[in-house]
Amino acid sequence: MASGHDAEEWDRFVDACADAVNYHRSRWLALVVRVFGHAVYPLWVRDGEGSVRGVLPLVHVRSMVFGSSLNSLPFFNYGGLLAHDAQARGALLDKARELLVHTRAGFVELRNMGWRMDGLPASTHKVTMRLALPGTADALWNGFSAKVRNQIRKAEKVGLEFRSGGPELLAAFYDVFAKNMRDLGTPVYSRKLFEAVLDMFADESRVFSVWHGNACIAGGVGVWHRGVFEIPWASSLREFNSLCPNNLLYWGMLRHACELGCTVFDFGRSTPDKGTYRFKKQWGAEPVQLYWHYLLAEGARLPGVNPDNPKYDLPIRIWKRLPVSVATFMGPHIVRCIP
Repeated sequence: MASGHDAEEWDRFVDACADAVNYHRSRWLALVVRVFGHAVYPLWVRDGEGSVRGVLPLVHVRSMVFGSSLNSLPFFNYGGLLAHDAQARGALLDKARELLVHTRAGFVELRNMGWRMDGLPASTHKVTMRLALPGTADALWNGFSAKVRNQIRKAEKVGLEFRSGGPELLAAFYDVFAKNMRDLGTPVYSRKLFEAVLDMFADESRVFSVWHGNACIAGGVGVWHRGVFEIPWASSLREFNSLCPNNLLYWGMLRHACELGCTVFDFGRSTPDKGTYRFKKQWGAEPVQLYWHYLLAEGARLPGVNPDNPKYDLPIRIWKRLPVSVATFMGPHIVRCIP
């Protein structure tokens, strides 16, 4: 990891780039080291005068099952290469290729949002759903369809309560998140991930939850930066779906984003035309294409590590049958090696 001085220089460059996203900041690489223990490679290029012209945060994820890869940025929706010009982009790609050989990884994965890099193979099966926010929550409410407003009102009428806060709400959220991940057949992240987010981004993160009496039945962890409010992690208990807790949860989070003065609400990654995509679409969100580009080692193939790959059907079915306590214990040890 870069020294404190280097991290400051890195972040000054990122802050000056209009195309930068939250995950380009050096603290996210530090978080990956702290939570997952992976080796990180903060690559950058300078011009002849020593000024930074581009950066590429890479994480080396190694697994006996899923292989070895260099990712920018694993565990998050985007990051990728950030540069002022084509020359700097080319220099960073050259550095990434050298690192690919040095680490003997199978591929380099660059998670870019909204733009495609010429000459590189790319996966385009995912989008992120984004909503442009008006100046006030009232204006946002008035723009919703009658169906969305009625679902929010239904949740309120049956007595559901929206809460937001910090670490004091994390345990309740994590219980919901862990159960939902088990139900989806997906290994759950360690609670340490969310503790680190709330600690390292204390002024730019929050826990949101919906309660039915004394029970938390839905929740999310939100992060924001430079006017973009994002929900990378959200879950609800499916047995309460008829009460519309998700609708109250997202309305509360959207309202909070408006109060912060954010101009974009990012609902997170989705597969087009699937259930979560349609849920986010009803709020007025529009898809932004995610391009995951690849540099491949000699003889390597494009990776297929995603739940839509048929070869994972049986493991997913088995995982769904595990007791929640077992899945919650095992999940973090597995998911740390799934970028």
